[in-house]
Amino acid sequence: MSEAPRGAAPPASLGLRAGALATVLASAVLFALACAHLPPRQLDDLCGLFAEKPEWADAAERAHERWGVAPAVSMAILHQESRFRAKARPGWRKALGVIPIGPASSAYGYGQVQDAAWRDYRDHTGNRHAQRDDFADVIDFVGFYAALLARAAGIAKDDAFHLYLGYHEGPTGYQRRSFDQKPWLFGVALKVSERAAAYQQQAIACPFPRPEVVASD
Repeated sequence: MSEAPRGAAPPASLGLRAGALATVLASAVLFALACAHLPPRQLDDLCGLFAEKPEWADAAERAHERWGVAPAVSMAILHQESRFRAKARPGWRKALGVIPIGPASSAYGYGQVQDAAWRDYRDHTGNRHAQRDDFADVIDFVGFYAALLARAAGIAKDDAFHLYLGYHEGPTGYQRRSFDQKPWLFGVALKVSERAAAYQQQAIACPFPRPEVVASD
């Protein structure tokens, strides 16, 4: 039997198998990335949520240590803003009530953060590569923004009700009481406050994050 010359190309079947393996690996990577952005199943149970996504528990605790905002509060705000959907966007503006003409705002991601607020966060923290669809970045933003509201408007970091009003209206709007013109917003802030209190009670029964007393309205 004659030997194949040195440097000869491998059999076609080997090339096909290698190509198939590369395709499978690429598909696995894409699937893993897609799963990483899926919202948790346990939206109402903080222990179950963090058990499902332990990397979120770590990120919540890091943000807590950095900014002093209880994970129960930050998570309640994110639940309200996006139900933990990484690529959430607001509804579209419509001409004549029916023709879509563009997003209602630049809000995007887990925290529905607008472009200007996100630029401020990246500039102030030096986290220039932060993304609004990255959970760790966004929960750090919530802590950053709550600390900003505490300094600018005197809102306690454990006061989920007023923090949400400030998160929605911004420091200037909060100080001008712009929320007085939006009576529906009080109901939303109350829901956030109640969820934060529920999350805090649940946190006592699970190993993470460290529970703290959360103010209720």
